Amino acid sequence: MSRPAPLETWHRIAQTRDAAALDVLLADDVVFRSPAVHTPQEGKAITTAYLTAAIHVLGPSLHYVEEWTSESDDGSGSAILEFEATIADKSVHGIDMMRWGPDGRLTSFTVMVRPLKGLEALMGAMASELARQAESDD
Repeated sequence: MSRPAPLETWHRIAQTRDAAALDVLLADDVVFRSPAVHTPQEGKAITTAYLTAAIHVLGPSLHYVEEWTSESDDGSGSAILEFEATIADKSVHGIDMMRWGPDGRLTSFTVMVRPLKGLEALMGAMASELARQAESDD
């Protein structure tokens, strides 16, 4: 069974750690839900910032171990991707939940992470990476 196009694009981005393709993959009104931020983050710009940071932080050790997908006749669909990574000698185990519209663009991206020590390591690394990105944008 072949992967839906949005998942192929996401896996290519995660593997190459090249966030440039996010511009085509993300819908303008995409909503990102982080395990560390209480409110949903709305819009392509903020979602791109979070996913770009995550690609850099998790990228070196990120690997997907399982995948579940569902597609509708109109081309919209959803997926859950289980992943594992290591940050600062802490194990990170989580899932990425994605939804896309008929145009193949992601409308929703939710991340859930466990255990607590892994989430704490991820939060610290993400904060540093987002700060680094903000400095380079200035």
